[in-house]
Amino acid sequence: MPHIPLPSHLPGITGLLEYRQDTAAPIRELTQLLLRGDSTLSQGERELIATVVSFNNECVFCTTAHTAAADLLLGESETCEMVKQDIDTAPVSSKMKTLLKIAKLVQKSGKEVTPEAVAAAKSEGATDEEIHDTVLIAALFCLYNRYVDGLASVTPTNPEFYEYLGERIVNHGYNRLPQGYEHLKN
Repeated sequence: MPHIPLPSHLPGITGLLEYRQDTAAPIRELTQLLLRGDSTLSQGERELIATVVSFNNECVFCTTAHTAAADLLLGESETCEMVKQDIDTAPVSSKMKTLLKIAKLVQKSGKEVTPEAVAAAKSEGATDEEIHDTVLIAALFCLYNRYVDGLASVTPTNPEFYEYLGERIVNHGYNRLPQGYEHLKN
C-alpha cells in the first residue's frame, strides 16, 4: 500500500507523476530526451541501461517495465535477461558491455566510476557523449527506482500489465499522454 494516496488506476511511476504533474514535467522531459532523443546509442540500448540499473536497485516495477520496453525495441527477450545476469556473456557489443558496467557502477555510487572504467569504454569506441548519457541515464533511473520504492507505489504482478506498459513506452515515449490517464480506469 502506498505511503500517500495515489490514483488506484495508475500503479508504479505513472501514479506518482500524476500526483505532482508540476514536478513530473521536467523529469519526463529529461527522460524523453535521454531515452528517445537523438543518440548514437539505440533506444533499445538505452532501455538496457535503465533495466540494468533498476534490476540492481531491486526495483521490481521499473525493472519489469523497462525490460518489456527493451524487449520490444530489441525484437527479442533474451538479451535483457542475459544482461541482468552476466553482462560479459550477453549478446551486446563490447562497447555496450563497458557502458552497462559503468551504469552498474553509477547504481552503486557515482564515485564508483573509475578512470579505468571510462578508459575501457573509450577503448571499445564509446564517445564522451555516450559515456555522459550512460551516467545520466543510470543516475536518473536511481532517482526513479527510489521514487517508486520510497513511496511504496503499487507494483502489479500481472505480466500483461507490463506488456501494455512496454508498448506504451515504446509507442508514446515518456511524455504524459495528451488525453491523460482517465481511460485506464476501466
